[in-house]
Amino acid sequence: MKIPGSRLLWLLLAATVLGAALSVLAVQWCRINGWTDPGQHIHMCYSDFSLLFSQRGLGEGLFPFVDDVPAEKVMEYPVLLTMVAGVLAQLVPGEGISEARILAFYDLNHVAVILCWIGVVLATAYSTTGWRRHDALMVALAPGIILSLSINWDMWAVFLGGLALLLWGRSHPVWAGVLIGLGAAMKLYPLFFLGAILVLCVRSGRLRSFVLTTAAAVVTWLAVNVPFMLLQFDQWATFYRFSSDRDVSFSSVWLFFSWLPLDGAGFSLLSNGLFLLCCLGIAYLTWAGPTRPRLAQICFLIVASFLLLGKVYSPQFVMWLIPLLVLARPRVRGYLLWQGAEVFHWVSVWMMSAKITSGGEFAGGTELIDWAYHLGILAHMATLIYLMVQVIREILDPARDIVRSAPFEQSASQQDLGTTDPLAGVTRGHEDVFALPGLGRRTSVKLRW
Repeated sequence: MKIPGSRLLWLLLAATVLGAALSVLAVQWCRINGWTDPGQHIHMCYSDFSLLFSQRGLGEGLFPFVDDVPAEKVMEYPVLLTMVAGVLAQLVPGEGISEARILAFYDLNHVAVILCWIGVVLATAYSTTGWRRHDALMVALAPGIILSLSINWDMWAVFLGGLALLLWGRSHPVWAGVLIGLGAAMKLYPLFFLGAILVLCVRSGRLRSFVLTTAAAVVTWLAVNVPFMLLQFDQWATFYRFSSDRDVSFSSVWLFFSWLPLDGAGFSLLSNGLFLLCCLGIAYLTWAGPTRPRLAQICFLIVASFLLLGKVYSPQFVMWLIPLLVLARPRVRGYLLWQGAEVFHWVSVWMMSAKITSGGEFAGGTELIDWAYHLGILAHMATLIYLMVQVIREILDPARDIVRSAPFEQSASQQDLGTTDPLAGVTRGHEDVFALPGLGRRTSVKLRW
């Protein structure tokens, strides 16, 4: 594995440190004044770190999924995330819940996600072609990350998922599976990477590699989860029950369809059904496209579809997509347009939260906040759909894909063999054995193990 040149490496580190400093500055009001309503929403520095430390037993010394915790204090998150929260809570000096201990817990977690962010930037640089490694600067200075880094523990999963893609691209399918399993134990979305690996392995006749990766992911996920399933099954299952039953909220497209006679479970069924249809469409695109798509392109389309159709779109979810977009389509203009929309959405979310938590008194209860909030939802959706369309266009017309534009001429046959995909991994150099008609490919239904 070649690492970026020392100058670029130091530039990436310096840019990420600058971004981290800005992320600390963005939450300084709460660090000084505490995380109280409605101030934390008005000053846009809300964090689950401080909230859950005081409300989920962490500040009382209770370790999630190990100690008996009252039902109202159960952590509604996957196992690995709760383990990170529990371990860091044990490192906070003192006892009980106090402003000083809440701040210490917050700072520990903020430092931890900054370290993960540095890892994501480096993983992004290593995961693209040599002449495009500077694209990782878009991850290092991403407004979406600066503003939402310390809302929740999502950056841990982003780091694990990014490292999984890097290992796959370096032809280590088993280790990639291990990281996907760990990522799914932190937040479920890295599991979607297996779908992208599956369709590319089917097209290139490398199903054995997919099975190895999947088996490693499943074994790793079980190794992390089973002990806590046996120890505290009700606490462990809370996340899955909560995800299925929770009502539509937080900037979801389904807020515009709240008039439908559906409860949380009903919207879950509708959302998951449409997401499945999107995945089938992405699979067809992969198998029928004139050139084998790049792994980052497929991962981006899958995760973006999930976020567009989900029952919840929390502000920090933008971090899931930033490294994937930089790898899939590192065009600055589209990136900045999308980030601008996400920043507007981020501000509108907190203004709406300030209005709610102040009992309607914030800004005199003006309806402009409601209009801005709904406009923010539409802006984030419209720009994300625009990026998805552009990625699809580049899959159908690889000449548009700047990542494939090497400083030397490459033949169409080379492109078909995945040699222009920095994350092709074990599929690189293998001929297409499965293809569907309609988008430029001749039908071939051979499946090779």
